[in-house]
Amino acid sequence: MGFFFASRAAARFLGEARISHPGVSTAALLLAAASGGGLVAYADSAAENASEQSQEAPKKKKVVVLGTGWAGTSFLKDLDCSKYEVKVISPRNYFAFTPLLPSVTCGTVEARSIVEPIRKMLEKKRKDVTFYEAECFKIDASKKAVHCRSAVGTNFDGNGDFMVDYDYLVVALGATVNTFGTPGVMEHCYFLKEVEDAQKIRRNVIDCFEKASLPNISEEEKRRILHFVIIGGGPTGVEFAAELHDFLVEDLVKIYPAIEDFVKITIIQSGEHILNMFDQRIATFAETKFQRDGIEVNTGYRVIKVSDDLITMKSKSLGEVSVPYGMAVWSAGIGTRPVVMDFMHQIGQTNRRVLATNEWLRVHECDGIYAIGDCASITQRKIMEDISTIFKMADKDNSGTLTLKEINDVLEDICIRYPQVELYMKSMHMLDTRDLIKDAIGDSHKEAMVVDIEEFKKALCKVDSQVKSVPATAQVAAQQGHYLAECFNKMDQCKEEPEGPLRMSGSGRHNFRPFRYKHLGQFVPLGGEQAAAELPGDWVSMGHSTQWLWYSVYASKQVSWRTRMLVVSDWTRRFIFGRDSSRI
Repeated sequence: MGFFFASRAAARFLGEARISHPGVSTAALLLAAASGGGLVAYADSAAENASEQSQEAPKKKKVVVLGTGWAGTSFLKDLDCSKYEVKVISPRNYFAFTPLLPSVTCGTVEARSIVEPIRKMLEKKRKDVTFYEAECFKIDASKKAVHCRSAVGTNFDGNGDFMVDYDYLVVALGATVNTFGTPGVMEHCYFLKEVEDAQKIRRNVIDCFEKASLPNISEEEKRRILHFVIIGGGPTGVEFAAELHDFLVEDLVKIYPAIEDFVKITIIQSGEHILNMFDQRIATFAETKFQRDGIEVNTGYRVIKVSDDLITMKSKSLGEVSVPYGMAVWSAGIGTRPVVMDFMHQIGQTNRRVLATNEWLRVHECDGIYAIGDCASITQRKIMEDISTIFKMADKDNSGTLTLKEINDVLEDICIRYPQVELYMKSMHMLDTRDLIKDAIGDSHKEAMVVDIEEFKKALCKVDSQVKSVPATAQVAAQQGHYLAECFNKMDQCKEEPEGPLRMSGSGRHNFRPFRYKHLGQFVPLGGEQAAAELPGDWVSMGHSTQWLWYSVYASKQVSWRTRMLVVSDWTRRFIFGRDSSRI
């Protein structure tokens, strides 16, 4: 679970609506016709007139936030809570810095060092927010209410159930583990999604060593007990394998010298390489380092069954293979939470893994419901769906053709509404509009650079191939939370349709830009005080210096000075005294 830089400048709206002036710009009409969806206005005109006549202060809109992970916490930190009546519902009353969970599994960092109580966090920000430690088990979009159950104690009699109504709902519930229906995974594997998962793994690692040290255990049984298998070669699995290896060679082998030769770590990956979302240079470096460290990497294998002492996997070349193990950690993917799945069926989003939102993070066909983080995915509108309208609005003189100047006049607005245009031009090494259209027109037109509708379609027909979904990472979730908070903070300044890039009247400028994810890089620690980093600009760094950069970034990204000091002190303690090997 490599941590991705969070940037406060990652999602900026273009500003507030400008003063109206006679004549609507071409760019205004262009994107007004193409935009789809919008943040709902505060109230209809009748309600606004009634509010103006009343001497009482207008009632605040109710905002309910589900979840206290990266997305929900980022939204709450940046939201102007004085404008809304805000309620937060989550089964855990803290925020966890999840990128350091692999460090918790081996005692490099203590669990309490990476959590910050939500109430304390909001109190420091002077946020007037009501928090309920409860789990949402149903979202009722028709009644604008969420059904919740207390997370404190048991509620078999239903006495802990309650309902909270809302005007705006922000779904930031994250994701759960995805077993892909593999038999035995839920019963026999450990996971690494929550702080409690990391604590369970830490206890079980020590239990394996203590059990293997007993005098009545055979050598064959010792090898099985001390075989640690990580299923999934993504950032989470790789970081845990690296942490576990360091824990073994730096601490445990000194305490359990008699069983050092029986310890084995194995990574099982279905793809051809581990870290396949990273640059190939990083994947190759990691595989070479793990081979040197004695960590076995089995690529091209798919786990098909897990029993209490055997893992059965299958490859195209070797068929089925079964290996004995002592502890297995499943980190092969993320799945949908039941409450989100139920809500998706309510609104007709079946056969999907996560909630579909528009570019302004509003759930499709849902009034006042937004989804951010791992539980949602943005559906980017295709430019070819609006190509005829775009051409018509860009053709100022109604000549039936577009000049280079006419295209340049609307290109900026097109790139804002359809970011795949900019991505396509970069991927094809196009410097300007001339490069975009010159291959779509014949030689006889190259000097004039004039295109008709068919040539315009030909120039942009491959653009939509660049549409990509954003990754399910902490960086994306944090940026989405910040962006949505900024939209809510400025919503009262937009009297018309505030979501969507343009309005049909007025100056026609953008009220809010669509959300744009800005990738600022990613890290993956590889053990032995070495790490790898992939940053924008195709810059790749690997080695000891990158590990120290990782330390500085992770320390700076902590949510409070308290957790920052605790994490740094844990790292310092580990350097001086080693890791704690007690079972607590």
